[in-house]
Amino acid sequence: MRFPGDRATPGSAMSRKKKKVRPGPETLKLPWGGVDSHAHLDMRESGMDQDGHELPDDLDEILEAARLAGVARVGNVFLGPEAYERGRGLFAHRPEVFFILGIHPTGALDYTPQRLERMREQFLADERLRAVGEIGLDYYWDDAPPEVQETALRAQLGLARDLERPVVIHSRDAEEETLRILDEEGFAGRPLLWHCFGRGPQFAEALLSRGWHLSIPGPVTYRKNEALQQAVAMIPMDRLLVETDSPYLAPEPWRGKRNHPALSAFTAAKVAEIKGLEPGRVWLQAGENARRFFGLDELT
Repeated sequence: MRFPGDRATPGSAMSRKKKKVRPGPETLKLPWGGVDSHAHLDMRESGMDQDGHELPDDLDEILEAARLAGVARVGNVFLGPEAYERGRGLFAHRPEVFFILGIHPTGALDYTPQRLERMREQFLADERLRAVGEIGLDYYWDDAPPEVQETALRAQLGLARDLERPVVIHSRDAEEETLRILDEEGFAGRPLLWHCFGRGPQFAEALLSRGWHLSIPGPVTYRKNEALQQAVAMIPMDRLLVETDSPYLAPEPWRGKRNHPALSAFTAAKVAEIKGLEPGRVWLQAGENARRFFGLDELT
């Protein structure tokens, strides 16, 4: 089966070259029950509609590939209330997809109390919205001043507290500042998932000591990512989830291609290798952790 993102037009220069053979995730033969805890299925790498909105691409193919790889649930992250309203209908007949909603820190300039109230209404009206996220701080991109990002973060943490919803954190080049705010807001011991964890053991311990969960992305499979691999070795299995952050950060052996939920199988397999465990055990445990964290019903 050809997987999303690995396409060539017949007769093109790409198709005439000898193509690299990449194993499909179904070859890992993982049991059904895995969860991709963080994906952006309402987005694709390129393509806009006439209003400048990003369009989905081959959604049915993506979710079928996920099913064949053993993925039972996928968390789709909507970046703001408008994205949620625009994209929720894509999943009307896809019960395996649950929703996460938040204003990303790079979009913090667009934060207003009115948008926060709009999100509150959406959470109250839709039980598929399971967590507030991805929210946090991002100092890598210069899209919003730190103080503006902090205002948006604190407001959304308050929303999560009011609604008793878990939080999914995005933090890039701002980890210490993010921890400071979370501590000041009293989030130690509250349900919180650190999305796309990419640091070493010391920082992992700082998160674990606060009772939080860590979500491991595809870059754990990259050969030189030793600090992350060392962290994974010491993260307890009951605190660990896996994610794609698709369409970004595809794991080996699909690095450089478009990521999609089925490829989370390779991430789980690498975690199992690091920990010296059976891949199926890691896959199912990470899936159960996600179901428990997001409060998901099991699908049959």
